[in-house]
Amino acid sequence: MMKKIQRISIWLVLCCTVLTAIANAGDFSSRPQSQPDQRWRIAYYQGGDYKSYYDYLYATAKGLSQLGWIEPFYLPDFPEKDSKKLWQWLSHNINSQYLEFVADGYYSAGWNDIARKKTRKSLTGRLNKSNDIDMVFAMGTWAGQDLANNLHRAPTIVISTSDPLHSGIIKSQNDPGYDHIFASYDPHLLSQQIQVFHQLIEFKKLGVFYENTVSGRSYAGMDFIEQASAELDYEIVPCYTQSDIADQQRVDQSVIECFDKLAEKVDALFVSTQGGVNAETIPKLVKTANRFDIPTFAQNGELQVRYGLLMSLIPRSGAGPEGMFVAENVGQIINGAKPRNLKQHFEGAFSMIMNMKTAEKIGLYVNADLLAAADKLYWQIELPQ
Repeated sequence: MMKKIQRISIWLVLCCTVLTAIANAGDFSSRPQSQPDQRWRIAYYQGGDYKSYYDYLYATAKGLSQLGWIEPFYLPDFPEKDSKKLWQWLSHNINSQYLEFVADGYYSAGWNDIARKKTRKSLTGRLNKSNDIDMVFAMGTWAGQDLANNLHRAPTIVISTSDPLHSGIIKSQNDPGYDHIFASYDPHLLSQQIQVFHQLIEFKKLGVFYENTVSGRSYAGMDFIEQASAELDYEIVPCYTQSDIADQQRVDQSVIECFDKLAEKVDALFVSTQGGVNAETIPKLVKTANRFDIPTFAQNGELQVRYGLLMSLIPRSGAGPEGMFVAENVGQIINGAKPRNLKQHFEGAFSMIMNMKTAEKIGLYVNADLLAAADKLYWQIELPQ
C-alpha cells in the first residue's frame, strides 16, 4: 500500500507542475495592438444547457477582460448558471472597442435532434449570407461537431469538449483539419483520471454508464477507458443511458436504472459526464453506491464529490486557466493568426479531491499518506441545494 501511495504522490507532483499553454502562431500578440476598423461580432452556439458551459463562457470573458479586449466588469449572481442569461448580460453590459457579444447571436439546440438540425442550418446560413458574425464560440461537443466543417468559414472556437478527437471535431491532436477551427482541450485529463482511480482502488470490473452515441462515448472518454483496460487488465461493464434528449425525466431515470444495475456487478463505478448526473439524481446514486460499498469516481468534478461520490481529479483552478487560454487564442485570431495554426492543447495542474465520509461508509481505509496526497477533502456528504 505504501508503494502505491508513493506512486500516486509522485504522479500528482509531476502532473501538477504548471505547464504554461502558449499558442504557437508566429508573432501575433494576444493583446490589442491597434484600433480595428470595426468591432468583431461574436456569436455563441451550444447543444443544450449544461452548467460547465456557463463556467467556461464566464472564464473566457474574464480572460478577454484581463487581456484588455473588454473593459473590467463585475457579473451579477446567476445561481442557476444559465448561459443564455449570461450571454444576454454580456451583450448588453460589456464595454469594448474591439469586440461585441451579439445579442441575437445566441443559439441553443435544447438537446433536441430536430432543433439541432434547424439551428445548425440557421446559424451556418447566417454565417455565409449575412456577414454580421465574425467569430463563433462553439460550446460543447454538439456545437463543435456542427461547425467543424467546410459549410462556413467563420473562425470558430470550440470550448468545453471532453474528447474532440474521437468525437470527430478535430482530425488529429495537433491539427483541427480546417483553417477556421480552433479547439481547446486537455489531451491527458481523461486518461489520468482512470489511472489515478485504478491505482487507488485496483478494481477488476469497472462499471461505466453512458449514451451509446459518438457524442456519448466522447463525453465519457470511452476510447481512453478501453485503452486503459488493456494496459491495466480490468473488465469494462457498460450500461447505456439517454442523455442528449429534451425529456429530462427520461434522462434521469436512465441513469438511475443503469447505476442500480451496475452496482450489483462491479468493483467500482466511473460516473461519466452526462445530462442525467445532476443535483436531482446524485443523492440517489450515492445512496446506492454506499449500500453496495462501491467506490465511485466523478468525472465532472468537485461538486459531485461534495455531494457524496468518492473522488475526482479535476483542473486545479477550475475553468479560469482554460478560459484565459481560450481568450489568448481569441486575441491572436483577432490580430491575424489563423485558427488552425494555434496550439490546441491546454495542459494545466490537477487536484485530487475525496469525500472522507463516503470512504468511511464504503469501508475504504485511507491512511495519512493518501490524505496528504489529496488536495481537498470533504468530511460530510452534503445535499444539493
